[in-house]
Amino acid sequence: MTSVDEQGRPEPPVDGDEAATLLGFLDFHRATLAWKCAGLDADGLRATVAPSTLTLGGLLKHLAYVEDHWFSRVLFDRERSAPFDTVDWAETPDWDWESAADDTPEQLFGLWEETVARSRAAVAQVLEDGDLSQPAKRPWPDGRAPSLRWILVHMVEEYSRHNGHADFLRESVDGSTGE
Repeated sequence: MTSVDEQGRPEPPVDGDEAATLLGFLDFHRATLAWKCAGLDADGLRATVAPSTLTLGGLLKHLAYVEDHWFSRVLFDRERSAPFDTVDWAETPDWDWESAADDTPEQLFGLWEETVARSRAAVAQVLEDGDLSQPAKRPWPDGRAPSLRWILVHMVEEYSRHNGHADFLRESVDGSTGE
């Protein structure tokens, strides 16, 4: 049984196996991002703290892109999903961050939630057929391929780092603090 904390975030299992623990921490950090962005209007999601241009909306869109990149493009060697498939990344490497200002809160949350759902399905598919040592189908330029384990640890790191940003940004928007 999964327990939740006072913000409604799923607690990682204290006695789970390796996969359950990694997925538990990733889901906890996904829920932390959702908590930090919850209830904000478009202006709140676009707010910055000088001199940075980082926004909560940008974090949602960036993490949707990162989810798609690692769990679809790298793990399964699939093409990028919409809207990431139409971006000229060489021309606009910060498109995910910058274009978020043009999106509504519903679009940002919808994109992130849909991408997370696809990521969860991709991980479940790999774990049905194999284990955490399963190598990604899209190798790096040097020929090495990260394992699902490596990707999950990297995603926990990615969310952890950006949740620190989200905490600071949210406090600057309306004074909300916590963890």
